[in-house]
Amino acid sequence: METTSRVGAQAPAAEGGQQLPSARRTVDGYLQAPFPWYGLDEAFTGPRWLMQVGTAADGAVEHGSIGHGDEPSVRNEAGSAGEPREKFAVVVTVAAQPSRRSADGTGLLEATSVSSAAWLAGVGLLSFTWPGQMDHSLRDDWLEQQTETAWALADDLEGPEWSRLSLPVDGVAASFHYRESEFGWVLAGTTDAGVHLGAYGRGMSAYGLGFAVVKDVAAYA
Repeated sequence: METTSRVGAQAPAAEGGQQLPSARRTVDGYLQAPFPWYGLDEAFTGPRWLMQVGTAADGAVEHGSIGHGDEPSVRNEAGSAGEPREKFAVVVTVAAQPSRRSADGTGLLEATSVSSAAWLAGVGLLSFTWPGQMDHSLRDDWLEQQTETAWALADDLEGPEWSRLSLPVDGVAASFHYRESEFGWVLAGTTDAGVHLGAYGRGMSAYGLGFAVVKDVAAYA
């Protein structure tokens, strides 16, 4: 699934020195999606925030992430003594798509699947993970290796690294593939709403989570 990410990073200065609203640029990508976004259900009462959307080669929005809890950062991943360990869960929504021609007819877009959601969730967790004892110069090599591992795991959802976990989706029990590591947890499943779901987190148990359609994604901006 070849995608490019559009993130709500620091907005460039507009004419006259005013900042363009990065939050607005971020939410616009979510509003362009032709599929529903998912987040944790109403049982979760903490902060919620938009992260990024991913687009296909033709610019169509294919997936995106919504965070819940503490906004994660690499610096806190080791849970060093005296530092509070972040508690967060990120929900990844992936449009369920068959293999299809790109809008301009120049190529073939890969199909999406539960494995796509599992891979995006696995890589998402890695983006906030960095073994505390590792030298900064080795991070790129470590990240490349771990990304390949996340892909291999996502491609073998029936393998021994995964277990099954039943969680509610829109109030109805659904089966998810679930795995834990020293860095956090990852899960992936599908819905009846035309999307696959992935999720990852740490410091917040996956066992008590539930998922529901986001009624107003603009409210998270």
